[in-house]
Amino acid sequence: MRRPQRKRNFQRRENTEKHRINEKIIAPEIRLIREGQEPEVISVPKALRIAEDEGLDLVEISPKAKPPVCKIMDYRKFLYNQKKKEKELKAKQSKVVLKEIRFGPNTDDHDFNFKLAHAKKFLEEGSKLKAYVFFRGRTIVFKDRGEILLLRLAQELADYGVVEQMPKLEGKRMIMIINAKKK
Repeated sequence: MRRPQRKRNFQRRENTEKHRINEKIIAPEIRLIREGQEPEVISVPKALRIAEDEGLDLVEISPKAKPPVCKIMDYRKFLYNQKKKEKELKAKQSKVVLKEIRFGPNTDDHDFNFKLAHAKKFLEEGSKLKAYVFFRGRTIVFKDRGEILLLRLAQELADYGVVEQMPKLEGKRMIMIINAKKK
């Protein structure tokens, strides 16, 4: 017994170019910008002939202007340079990493020092630090201990980072955020 054929749903990719080029320019007149010359208002067919003579493309740069602004250039080279610039900007962006350290209200000195060493390492890497005291059950009555613990941490990390947000109680957590100092 043969299975019925399924209909395949092919969707056409729409050509979503950022700029109108050559024959796709719909305005009757444009302001043409050429290197080494003054901008001039001319008809599209005349501008297309000029671009064709130079072996380049007529590209609409500013479609909302009256009349639209067009430039004669090598469109593929223009797109390549744009992608290259975007890639460089993306590489230069710094991603903020948020590291968390959790304490209890009754954290002992040894545990505190152990977590302090981790906090120093995180801040030296350039990460943001979110330190919080988690109050479980009835330990919520020790809010003052939690705040003292976080303030002590901030004091110990004064050489490595700057307090962005002072200790603040949110539900069962008391949170403090420390930003790494710029090198």
